[in-house]
Amino acid sequence: MKWNTAQRMTLLDAIVSLETKDEAKLFLRDLMTESEIDECSRRLRVAEMLLDRVPYTIIEKETGLSSATVARVSKWLRG
Repeated sequence: MKWNTAQRMTLLDAIVSLETKDEAKLFLRDLMTESEIDECSRRLRVAEMLLDRVPYTIIEKETGLSSATVARVSKWLRG
């Protein structure tokens, strides 16, 4: 992914400018749907579990995400 586009840099600038959880909540609420926020939260949980070496089957069961998504997150962590 190319990060050096004006729009992506603006997004990154906005994210790093957030100072509190309340600001982050408002930002995410305005930027994403509830289901998109849930999906990001589950993917973050997958990353935590992968770092703890939890087996894919348990990750899939706990998060409700597919093995393909778990594998994708694993690939991102390694890359």
